[in-house]
Amino acid sequence: MIAIARVVHAAEVPADADSGDVVGVRQTLGTRTDFGTALEQQVLECAPGRSRPRGGGGAEQVLFVLSGSGTLHTAGAAHELAPETGAYLAPGERYELENAGPEPLRIVAVQIPHPDPVEDGAQTRAAVRRLADQQAEAATTEREFRIVADPRSGLRSATHFVGYIPTQRAPEHFHTYDEVIYVLDGDGVLHADDAAQPVHAGSCIQLPARTVHCLENTGKDVMRVVAVFRPAGSPAAAYYPDGTPAYAGTPPVQAS
Repeated sequence: MIAIARVVHAAEVPADADSGDVVGVRQTLGTRTDFGTALEQQVLECAPGRSRPRGGGGAEQVLFVLSGSGTLHTAGAAHELAPETGAYLAPGERYELENAGPEPLRIVAVQIPHPDPVEDGAQTRAAVRRLADQQAEAATTEREFRIVADPRSGLRSATHFVGYIPTQRAPEHFHTYDEVIYVLDGDGVLHADDAAQPVHAGSCIQLPARTVHCLENTGKDVMRVVAVFRPAGSPAAAYYPDGTPAYAGTPPVQAS
């Protein structure tokens, strides 16, 4: 199968739930869909109450709270969850979600299978990080991003970030990493694979490595996305179709 860009709208994906659990799961992108990818994205919807234990497999997992509030219970600790809070779960780690209500607790979850080994001297991981506490950094064409988690905070194999896309359209470009994206705010168009696909809040995007694309913001305000890509690196590491780095300081692209 040739890897191509894909757009899925989370609201159109049925929510599955185990009997008796408070969490419904919308499987948007990943190995359980007909696309197949090394990154698996889900939207979790937790009703008031406490979930059954989750996780525990061999993958790393990152969470990002879309709306609602509650508590992440893991490893004998309780961590507050609020909108625009990110969480990291190590391989094998079990966790429970608790929603104090009354609104649903909605979360974008991404699993990164076959994680990289722990490096010698790695820092103690940060279980939960607030987006507002992270520094804004510059990317191409007036774009910015904030890192939610990466190897510096304990996530071994990927980078988890929020990107800010202005109304100025970026040139066509590609990345050398595989990426899954969830649109937080705004309206736009994904240009990729000789097609233009509309996106809006709740759209989920799969971008295989080296896909020449542009995520265009067609609205009046800044578009925001939360994304995970592997291998870890800088969201600013982009290349024009001829391989020229799109941002100063980006190393030359390596041959595929």
